[in-house]
Amino acid sequence: MFEIIKVYKQNIDPLRFIGKKYDNANRINGTFEVKSKWSEWFQNGWFETIGNSDYIGLLRNGEGFQYWIGIFAPDNTEVPEGYDYIDFPKSELAVCWVYGKEEYVSMNEGIEIFEQCKERLEKEGIYHAHDKDDICYAFERYVRPRSITPDENGHIILDICFFIDFQY
Repeated sequence: MFEIIKVYKQNIDPLRFIGKKYDNANRINGTFEVKSKWSEWFQNGWFETIGNSDYIGLLRNGEGFQYWIGIFAPDNTEVPEGYDYIDFPKSELAVCWVYGKEEYVSMNEGIEIFEQCKERLEKEGIYHAHDKDDICYAFERYVRPRSITPDENGHIILDICFFIDFQY
């Protein structure tokens, strides 16, 4: 299925997440169809409108279910019409590299990968943080080419990231 092959911390400067938010209203028969939302993004060229950065699938916990698709951009980047944004302060991330076949790690519809990454980080003494509004964030980061183009074994590497410190 998949394995976590690397864990590290990363500091990031203030940035702006630009994308579209999905919540419980977007569920069909109780299920949130992650892959169909990502397909919609590629079919409609929405990434081209907001920039050519790594693709991000952002989970927001604390006020009900929210899943966002978009990119991280420099702080104060103008937000195109039809998109929403979240501003993040200077922060520290915990990053897990998840290695496996694309169908097991890419745009995964369950939370198994996030849970296993969270468990691995906690074993290493790294815990996710909550922002000033008691919201917790984690995200899938599709770094090209390693998360898009399979290696000689047919595997990709997907970053699963958790905010572990917000520096206001």
